[in-house]
Amino acid sequence: MRLTVQLDTFNRAHPMAFAILWLDKEKRQWSREGHFGLELPEWGSLHVDCGNTHVCEPNDRTPVYVLERLNLDCCYGLFEGVAGRAEWCAEGGHALMTGHWHVQCIDNERVQPEHGLFATGEDS
Repeated sequence: MRLTVQLDTFNRAHPMAFAILWLDKEKRQWSREGHFGLELPEWGSLHVDCGNTHVCEPNDRTPVYVLERLNLDCCYGLFEGVAGRAEWCAEGGHALMTGHWHVQCIDNERVQPEHGLFATGEDS
């Protein structure tokens, strides 16, 4: 299952700041599909802690974003339009900025990404 998640309303960064992330629930990886006003790498890893999804850099478990109450381990409760609070852990987690996330799309088909950004496994 892949989810397309939009992060927005990080007004302190920029009034129009947003990021669109493609989350691969099975591989626990994400890629950046679009962004403006928010700094983040092109791809990275996903980790779940206490029911929250941590969006991390490729080789680091320190979260760049924490998507509160987006639990990738849960088999129910994920649907298009579900939303929650997002914490942007800017500058290595020293300065937190609050915004929102919402699920734009859920794709249950097993398809390959158009552009293979992930540098591990068979995607490299």
